[in-house]
Amino acid sequence: IPVLHRALAMSKRPLSLFASPWTAPGWIRSNGDVRGKGTLKGQAGDKYHQTWANYFIKFLDEYAKHNVTFWAVTAQNEPLAGLFTPPQFPTIAFTAAQQWDFILRDLGPALARSPHRTQLLILDDQRIHLPHWAKVVLGNATAARYVAGLAVHWYLDPIVPPGCSLEATHKLFPDHFLLYTEACSGFF
Repeated sequence: IPVLHRALAMSKRPLSLFASPWTAPGWIRSNGDVRGKGTLKGQAGDKYHQTWANYFIKFLDEYAKHNVTFWAVTAQNEPLAGLFTPPQFPTIAFTAAQQWDFILRDLGPALARSPHRTQLLILDDQRIHLPHWAKVVLGNATAARYVAGLAVHWYLDPIVPPGCSLEATHKLFPDHFLLYTEACSGFF
């Protein structure tokens, strides 16, 4: 928080912060641990999913107490990595259908009821999953109204041309923006 305050104070214009969770607490995960392959216990709409959605709101509440607000949150960082990760990697596995259901029943309504004007981004994973991920989540009008845009990572970009992923997704859902949220130099 002190570092964010310094950055905000140094900036000549407002900063747009976004947050992306890596994992939920172990007690609401299927494997009982914050690491390794696991999903949220139960199904969307149940106490585990509602608790995880409430964690998002509590996170935003606590930062707001320190005058730090977030422009956006993603529903999950690298949700498909949860299916293929090493045992120590902290993530929650979501398919597009599971993320759609979580947004529709839990996270979307929780954000809408909250005092925060934080936007919601979906995917936050490799663009190789586009446009499929967008079709599943944004193809449902009710879920789509909770979502502002799609967060995309660049690590597997050489595998799929932008026309087949980014352009195709934009043509299908022009009202939802695409934003690269994660990249690093030297991955390959």
